[in-house]
Amino acid sequence: MIRVSDEVREASAVVALETTLVAHGFPPGVGVQVALESERRVRDAGAVPATIGILDGEIRVGLSERELERFGPSAKKAGPRELASCLVSGEVGATTVGGTLAVCRAAGISFMGTGGIGGVHRGPAWDVSADLLELLRTPCLVVSSGAKSLLDVPATCEFLETLGVPVLGWRTDTVPRFYDAAGGPPVSARVDSVDEVLRVSRAHWELGGCGVLLARPPDTSVDVDELIEEALAEAEGSGVAGQAVTPYVLSRLHKRSGGATLEANRQLIAANAQLAAEVAAAAATAAGVS
Repeated sequence: MIRVSDEVREASAVVALETTLVAHGFPPGVGVQVALESERRVRDAGAVPATIGILDGEIRVGLSERELERFGPSAKKAGPRELASCLVSGEVGATTVGGTLAVCRAAGISFMGTGGIGGVHRGPAWDVSADLLELLRTPCLVVSSGAKSLLDVPATCEFLETLGVPVLGWRTDTVPRFYDAAGGPPVSARVDSVDEVLRVSRAHWELGGCGVLLARPPDTSVDVDELIEEALAEAEGSGVAGQAVTPYVLSRLHKRSGGATLEANRQLIAANAQLAAEVAAAAATAAGVS
């Protein structure tokens, strides 16, 4: 069911990347460009990218550019619960953070880079992303710019605390809010070097812990709180719910911010992938693997 590319199989330092952002996080075509830039940054940092998605009844770990181009808007959003059905149906499945983590657990990959994780949604409905539970299950370090800003970030951090998932702040004392570097709750610990990230993560894993979230602030902050409230209200009024909310809101944010959120999203995804690669490469070096 899982096909690992030769390049990924032979690498000592590997960084997993998702495909939902390729299919649903950007306008058509832009997501592929972002994925290729992320892969380039991973390689430049000394690791091998393992972009993950479902094609032709197989989970592919490591995709070619031609394969990446198949992840368009019609691709199914594949969280952990959709992996098996996509395999059986033969649908193109774009893996979410949670879906990617589930594959990481099966393939033995310990590092991942993404834009923002899912979390607890705003409002009274009990809507919690499977990303959080997969962090509980998978011994993997995930580099992101916190949780997506359309979510309830404080509630998401509280849930991560309940699950025992450390939220490490990359040279910051507070959790970034995806587009906004400031304003989030305190991190569980601040880390200022790759070596410190590795030491904390290893200690956590040796104590029986699983996922670790490394929260890296975006280089440029964009204030989108008002736009998010408007987009969420429109989503509710239009009957958009569940997995469809995030791409709906992101699309409106990109348009109404004049492209500012689109550019910020592109930059933070590539930068997070690079940081994940730096940690993965350092881990391989520390293990004595060339």
